[in-house]
Amino acid sequence: MNDFARLLEAEIPRLRRYARALTRDVSRADDLVQGCLTRAVAKQHLWQPGTDLRAWLFTILHNQHVNEVRRSVREGANVPIEDAAPALTAQPNAVDALQLRDLERALAKLAPEQRQVILLVGLEGMPYEEVASILDIPIGTVRSRLSRGRGQLRILMGMDDERSALPAPESSRAAGHVSAA
Repeated sequence: MNDFARLLEAEIPRLRRYARALTRDVSRADDLVQGCLTRAVAKQHLWQPGTDLRAWLFTILHNQHVNEVRRSVREGANVPIEDAAPALTAQPNAVDALQLRDLERALAKLAPEQRQVILLVGLEGMPYEEVASILDIPIGTVRSRLSRGRGQLRILMGMDDERSALPAPESSRAAGHVSAA
């Protein structure tokens, strides 16, 4: 196995995690990652050793996902019966599972541009510069989408009300600031 293959293999878990978060479907995510890896191997000559392989792979994955979304819009979307039928069983860790389900649903309601930035920064822990490079957008746009996406997530998760209901920190009261209660 050559160096490129070893480096490529090390990135597969991150690619799968991001693809699953983007597609919200294990099978589609695996297909997306497989297509990304196939394309990366075919275009290996375009990657410059010493540059960030992860960013290059995420760019390929992102572009493939965008192409698939555009294709599905043109062709129409199909919904599997499993997605339409509600799940009637409760898991032992129901609270955690419900919170994750709510987060997943809230993420799904975000604009795709905001969701992509939130997943790359929040889930993958990528710096803003790398996200800007992957999505081919200015860094200011990354910050803006991240801020708007986080705000929208707080609203969708019902956390916006909790934040505004919290009392002002002791330090601001001590400094003479009055909180609106």
